Amino acid sequence: MPLPFLTADRAFDASAADIALPFDDHDRWRRPYRPGPWRVAAAATLLLLASFVLIAGMIIAFAGALSGATACLVLALVVIACAMRLLRMGAWVSRRGVRRAGFFVTKTVPWNRVAAVRTVQQPVKWLGFPRTVQGQALIVVRQGGEAVPPLLTDSNADFLGRREAFDRAADTVEAWGDEYRRH
Repeated sequence: MPLPFLTADRAFDASAADIALPFDDHDRWRRPYRPGPWRVAAAATLLLLASFVLIAGMIIAFAGALSGATACLVLALVVIACAMRLLRMGAWVSRRGVRRAGFFVTKTVPWNRVAAVRTVQQPVKWLGFPRTVQGQALIVVRQGGEAVPPLLTDSNADFLGRREAFDRAADTVEAWGDEYRRH
């Protein structure tokens, strides 16, 4: 349900469609798209779980078992950190290069080491699971031909069911690559 009031990132006459955020400062790392509903739902579920664990820890603390309350607090903090990391996953761009943030590993490729950024048709993972489906992926071809995992796919948690958003994000990253590989 689209809400009719203004938000900080939407103009008054803009439609409720998924509009990429503007990039005023090209020196800061920016995600050229909004996180998808699957990613946001997973993070919200983890935060809900963390709130239940914190309430359980509070009940355990009032019962007098401080070691159990401490364990609940630590578990809740780990779950919150996982939810925040899940929201940070994806492709990020800046004047310095392109960054692929995964759950455990983040890799940055400077623009001067990028040979091409292009969209290809290939088998891609469905929502990050081992199951693969035929889809599109935005890949970075490094100079020297070194393989880099796809930056974006049309079947990941950000773009599943949002084909136009994938096309717009891929075009944006390709445009950043065309602009900054020449410098």
